[in-house]
Amino acid sequence: MFVEAIKRSVQIRPQAVATLCGQRSRTWAESMDRTARLAQALRELGVKANDRIGILALNSDRYLESIHATWWAGAVIVPMNTRWSVAEHLYSIDDADIQIVFADQAYMDTARALAKARDSIRYVIQMDDGVISERMLSHEALIAGNSPEASTQRHATDLAGIFYTGGTTGSPKGVMHSALSLWSGSMNLAFDARVPETPRYLHAAPMFHLGDLSQAFYTTALGGTHVFIPGFSAPAVIAAAREHRFQVTLLVPTMIGMLLDSPEFDSRAFDSLELMIYGGSPISEQLNERARQSLPNTRLVQGFGQTETNACGTILHEDARNAMPNPADRLRTAGRAAYGVQLAILDEEGKELPPHEVGEICIKSQCAMLGYWNKPAESAAALAGGWVHTGDAGYLDDQGFLFVCDRLKDMIISGGENVYSAEVERAIACHAAVAQVAVIGVPDDRWGERVHAVVVMKQGETISLADLQAHCKQHIAGYKIPRSVELRDAPLPLSSVGKVLKRELRLPHWHGKSRSVN
Repeated sequence: MFVEAIKRSVQIRPQAVATLCGQRSRTWAESMDRTARLAQALRELGVKANDRIGILALNSDRYLESIHATWWAGAVIVPMNTRWSVAEHLYSIDDADIQIVFADQAYMDTARALAKARDSIRYVIQMDDGVISERMLSHEALIAGNSPEASTQRHATDLAGIFYTGGTTGSPKGVMHSALSLWSGSMNLAFDARVPETPRYLHAAPMFHLGDLSQAFYTTALGGTHVFIPGFSAPAVIAAAREHRFQVTLLVPTMIGMLLDSPEFDSRAFDSLELMIYGGSPISEQLNERARQSLPNTRLVQGFGQTETNACGTILHEDARNAMPNPADRLRTAGRAAYGVQLAILDEEGKELPPHEVGEICIKSQCAMLGYWNKPAESAAALAGGWVHTGDAGYLDDQGFLFVCDRLKDMIISGGENVYSAEVERAIACHAAVAQVAVIGVPDDRWGERVHAVVVMKQGETISLADLQAHCKQHIAGYKIPRSVELRDAPLPLSSVGKVLKRELRLPHWHGKSRSVN
C-alpha cells in the first residue's frame, strides 16, 4: 500500500519536494528512483520476500529510503531502538533473524559489535557519506550501482514491520504490523487530526517509534514533504522552523517544555506551524497554557495509543477539551475514540462496562497488530475476543471521553518512553549487594514520571544512586535507568501469593493525586 502511495505521489507531484535533510533536497521523482535502485541492490544481496531488515540510525532522508526500499523489495522493516544496549539489540536480531542492518555513523560502533557477535548478520549498510569500513556496504554506492527495478507485489495483510517494545516479563516483544494496519492507523490519524492537504512534516521524534512513523506514512501518502533533524533538540527544531517552515510535527510533552524553555525560542519562527500532535503522556495544565500562548497559530492535538495499535486509539482536540463542562476533566481526559477505532472498557471476563466504571481499556480497529512475533500465547491473550487489550485501566464518561486511571501492567512512561519495571528490576537484582528490588514510576515535573527503585540491601551492604546507575548501564538502555532510589532495611510488602505490593510503594508518592499516572 505504501509502495502504491509513493507511485501516486510521483504521478501527481513529481517535482514537488519529498525530502529535506540538511543540505539535501530531493523531489518525489528522485526519491522513487533512489528507492527502486536501493530495493534492487537488496535483491542482489539475496533479500527475499518477508526477510527482516534492521534499521539503526538517527532521523534522516536515508532512513526513510531504507524503509521504502525494504517494502519495494517485498521485505519487512525492523526499526531498532537507538537507546538500546548491545545485549537488547542481540535479542531482537536473534528473535527476528535480522540478516541486514542499515546503520549510520552515530551507531556504527554498535553495528560493528552486533556484526562481530552474530555471524547471521551478513551485511551492514553504512548510510553516511565518507569512508566505508571493512565488512560494510555503502548506501549511496548501492543506489548508484543498480538500476531501478519494479516493486515486488504484496498483499495488504502481509507482514510489513516488526516493532519491538518492552515486555512485562523482561523480554522485548516484536509487534507485527501489516501494511493494512499501518495504513489504517496512519490515515485515520491524518483524517482525525485534520492535517494539511500536502503536509510539510518535521521528524523530530525518533523514527524507530511508530508515533513518528505514523506521521511519516501519511506524509508520503499525501505527497507531502518530509523535513528531518537527526533527533530532538530545541535549537534544531527552532532552526528547522525558520529554514523549512514545516506545518506539522509530533512531540512528547517533555519536548514541548524544553522547546518553550529554550533561550532561542521565538514564536515568530513558528508562524507556519499549523498542527502539533503530542502523546506519550498527558500534558500539564501549565504547559498546555504556555504552549497555547506561545504558539497562537498552532492547533494542539493529543493522541493516545500504543505500538500494538499503530499509536492510534484516542484523539483530543483543543475545541473538544474546552467544551467539556467540568474544567477539572479537561486535562485529565485522553480524548475520544479516533476515526476507525472502537473503544471499550472490559471487565476481567471480557464484558463491556457501562460509563464511569473502571476496567481495562480495549481497542478494536483495522490498525491493530497481527500479534507478537514468535509469541503465540501472548498474542492470543493480547487479542482475546478481537480486542487489543492495552493493559491500561480507565473508564469512559457519558460523552465517550476516556480517562486513564492506572496501569494493569507495571509500565512507567518517562519522557514518552515506555519502561517496563520487570526489565529494570532484573538488571538491578543481578547486583551482588541487592536482596530485593521493586521499580515503580513516581511523579516528575519534567519527565511526567521517573523510574524509581526501592531496594533492600543484603546485610551490611549499601549502594549509592550513582553506583546503581553505573551497574544498570551495563544491562539496559539509559532511559530505563532509575533516576532515584530508596534504600530499605525491612523486606518489601508482599501479597498472599508472594508478589510485591507495588500499590503500597506508590501510595506515598501519589498521595493526593486523582490517578496513579502522570
